[in-house]
Amino acid sequence: MSKQRHNPYAVVLAGSASLAIAMGVGRFAFTPILPMMLHDGVLDFSRAGGLATANYVGYLVGALAAMLVPKTWDHTFLIRLALASTVLLTAMMCTPYAQAWSALRFLAGVASAVGFVFTSGWCLAQLSGSGNSFASAIFTGPGAGIAVSGLAASGMAVLGLSAATAWLVFALISAAISGIIWRTFGKNSSPSEAYSVGVATRASGKVPKSEMPLFAIAYGLAGFGYIITATYLPVIAKNSIPGSALLTVFWPLFGLAAVAGSLLAARVKHADDVRLHLVGAHLVQALGVAISVIWRDPLGLALSSVLVGLPFTAISYFAMNEVRRIRSSHHARYMGLLTAVFAIGQIMGPPAVSAIMGHVVNIDTGFNLALSVASIALVIGAAIYVAMILLFPSMKSLGKLGRTPRT
Repeated sequence: MSKQRHNPYAVVLAGSASLAIAMGVGRFAFTPILPMMLHDGVLDFSRAGGLATANYVGYLVGALAAMLVPKTWDHTFLIRLALASTVLLTAMMCTPYAQAWSALRFLAGVASAVGFVFTSGWCLAQLSGSGNSFASAIFTGPGAGIAVSGLAASGMAVLGLSAATAWLVFALISAAISGIIWRTFGKNSSPSEAYSVGVATRASGKVPKSEMPLFAIAYGLAGFGYIITATYLPVIAKNSIPGSALLTVFWPLFGLAAVAGSLLAARVKHADDVRLHLVGAHLVQALGVAISVIWRDPLGLALSSVLVGLPFTAISYFAMNEVRRIRSSHHARYMGLLTAVFAIGQIMGPPAVSAIMGHVVNIDTGFNLALSVASIALVIGAAIYVAMILLFPSMKSLGKLGRTPRT
């Protein structure tokens, strides 16, 4: 029996919604709720870093687990499992049992990584014949989830609702959206491996062994480079402009910028070397992180939020597509590898902030130093991509440089 291929618009909406739940709620709902938890007195700054790290460690474990999933497994079942798990684990965060929160955030990270890897792979498989604009649209999900969760948390804070209520509201929203998209991730769908390309796009026709490790390292640096901003942006804003009416704007702005970045990625020329776009994305994000160090008024923080958010999901989209060129089979395994290395970069963020805070005179100085290191990491990642373009030129990059492949 032939495999079912869904309407591309339904796939885009379902994929975007799935990633919004996996990333916007499972990963990043903690960011806008963190100030509420601090205000309620149920969490201090030190434990906040521990909960963030638990989630990032879970994301790493989930990514590693995704690498081990056999090709024959039903990927849509795993997507549904990730959706259901995220709803349940988010709802359980409203309980007063603080000793269980680290475990819940860890498991939410696992579900988030599984949801991201298999939603991305399955949707890209479904959209393989629908054009580049469709493919990039699914990556609007994380940014949309971040924006909606940020606005919702802001509204609940204004109403004086507790952090526990916020967790429950996010769980209910996630459950409603999961119910709407549930049928799209049904059985008899074409597998993730259907989305493949040959190795002919390499200039030499060969796959250098060092290409994938270098690519993974550069992608991992992006994980470290953005995560300090993504974890502590509301706290940084509160310390920099206390009492400002704009305190709740910056995190939703980050999410909206991520949506815009995904839509802009759809307009990228398919004939370009993807690594060139990754270089640009890393540098834009590095600039955004650096601006938050030197320009701490509302306008500077807004610009920083936009520049850090703009390439956020576009980097993932470009990277997941580049995997198709570097490794033309078993994409879920290599998507899992990249996600795992990205997670390692993220895991290093909160402990780095905590370590720095223990050796500085005040919080602002600590954040300035941590953000400076993050910006430098992004620049190094961009430099690695440039080195890869020179060391491992593709047919596309050779065409841009006016060179011909060696035979």
